[in-house]
Amino acid sequence: MSDFDAIIIGGGLGGLVAGAKLTKEGKKVLLIEQHSIPGGCATNFKRKGFTVDAGFHAIDGLDQKDPKLAMLKNLNVFENVEFLRIPEFYRFKNERIDIVIPDNTKEAIKVLTQYFPEDKKGINLYFKKIHALQKETSRFLFERKKPFVLFPLLPFLYPNLVLNVHKTLGQFLDKTIKSEDLKLVLQANLLYYHDNPNSMSIIYFSAGQASYFNGGGYYIKGGAQKLSDYLASLITKQGGVVVFNSLATKIITQGNEVEGVDYQNSKDRETKTCFSKTIIANMAYNNVVNLLPEENRNETFSSSESFKNACSLISIYICFKSEIKELGSKHYSTIVFDETINCLKDVEYSSKVSYEKRNFVFVDYSQIDSGLAPKGKSSGVICTVDYLANWENLSQEDYQKKKEEVAQLFIKRLEKLVPGITNEIELYEVGTPKTIKKYTLNPGGSVYGFAQTPRQSGIYRMQHKSSIKNLYFASAWANPGGGFTGAMLSGWLCASEVLKK
Repeated sequence: MSDFDAIIIGGGLGGLVAGAKLTKEGKKVLLIEQHSIPGGCATNFKRKGFTVDAGFHAIDGLDQKDPKLAMLKNLNVFENVEFLRIPEFYRFKNERIDIVIPDNTKEAIKVLTQYFPEDKKGINLYFKKIHALQKETSRFLFERKKPFVLFPLLPFLYPNLVLNVHKTLGQFLDKTIKSEDLKLVLQANLLYYHDNPNSMSIIYFSAGQASYFNGGGYYIKGGAQKLSDYLASLITKQGGVVVFNSLATKIITQGNEVEGVDYQNSKDRETKTCFSKTIIANMAYNNVVNLLPEENRNETFSSSESFKNACSLISIYICFKSEIKELGSKHYSTIVFDETINCLKDVEYSSKVSYEKRNFVFVDYSQIDSGLAPKGKSSGVICTVDYLANWENLSQEDYQKKKEEVAQLFIKRLEKLVPGITNEIELYEVGTPKTIKKYTLNPGGSVYGFAQTPRQSGIYRMQHKSSIKNLYFASAWANPGGGFTGAMLSGWLCASEVLKK
């Protein structure tokens, strides 16, 4: 007899949403999380009166066309979590251009056409295409029924998806836009999805980017932890069980069917066994492999062996003694490109260059009522693409030394962006790919699961059901992909699959 209707391994957003939905539908759920708090990358930590958001900058959409709107309403999120509208999409700056992109399609076209009049036709085509792709992606995920029956009709039902399933963002921009600078502007926030425009799926990019232009961007007041805590509390209020500081050590199977999970508490090291005919893995695929008996591994995961993991990130969290908007900082997100980045091919290599020249985004939380800083003070974060290989083989002394060196390099670059800001710094801290791996267990410290390339998108990406009976997946590693929106939708779609059963 089962102890639970479902056991969820991992308390990231995918697992939390799946658990919240299942418990709302009357299912008895156990969620096991190895960290002391829920959320995965959607967490906060405290430093001297400041609340520091570990990885959340903004969430896209929330307009009437947003596919996650129904999910958030169903779980009563808006009654319990406050979302703050961000003033604009982003500001792009290099030595040649300084432009602010509105979070509205009509206004964005107007601004971009003023800066790049020779590309007026291409600008309009760009927006037409990303919106068409986003619309079809939403329909494909949430409206399709019996896809094996509809397969011959796919080119007629989803013409844009079929035509672009193998195309990259770089290919699309090169074909559509003349100005190299405009290409850089249009993909400036690439680090929120991937590290290379020439391998980024145009479908993935369009799904997120068009959603920002449809509904704008939002920040969760008080930080991402507010959302994670609410979802975890919803699970327990609806009869579920959430255990922290507990690491799953084994998925128990009988033949080709799951039966339960062994997990160990980090404090007393006691191993507990719970049984369920439904297991949801909110974790990296490689980590799931290690939990399965040998005989269940090859058949289930052979198709993912050649998949490439996404990049990681480095963040310099900064707490300021004053409201830095008073220094002349005017924008929520400012994306800075080095003067050596002149075309998309340069972007491809920019994440591998020295930190002095690497593209970065500065998020200024003082532009909104973020709830992160004490009154009269503020906070911000510098973020850029990075990789675990740059950090994992250092001694503890060298690791701390490198973190300080990198922090000082970026603070120096920030000073150039906002003169006088260095004097307002009260404290700062660095989170590296090694930090992300420690708290999420993601291989390579990946923040987006599998890299969001054409080969790893859509029907090619890992699905929510596995070939092992009643083993499901809900995370950035499964459909529809990475990011906060992707992880939540994955949990929602996974819960829907379980409820169908």
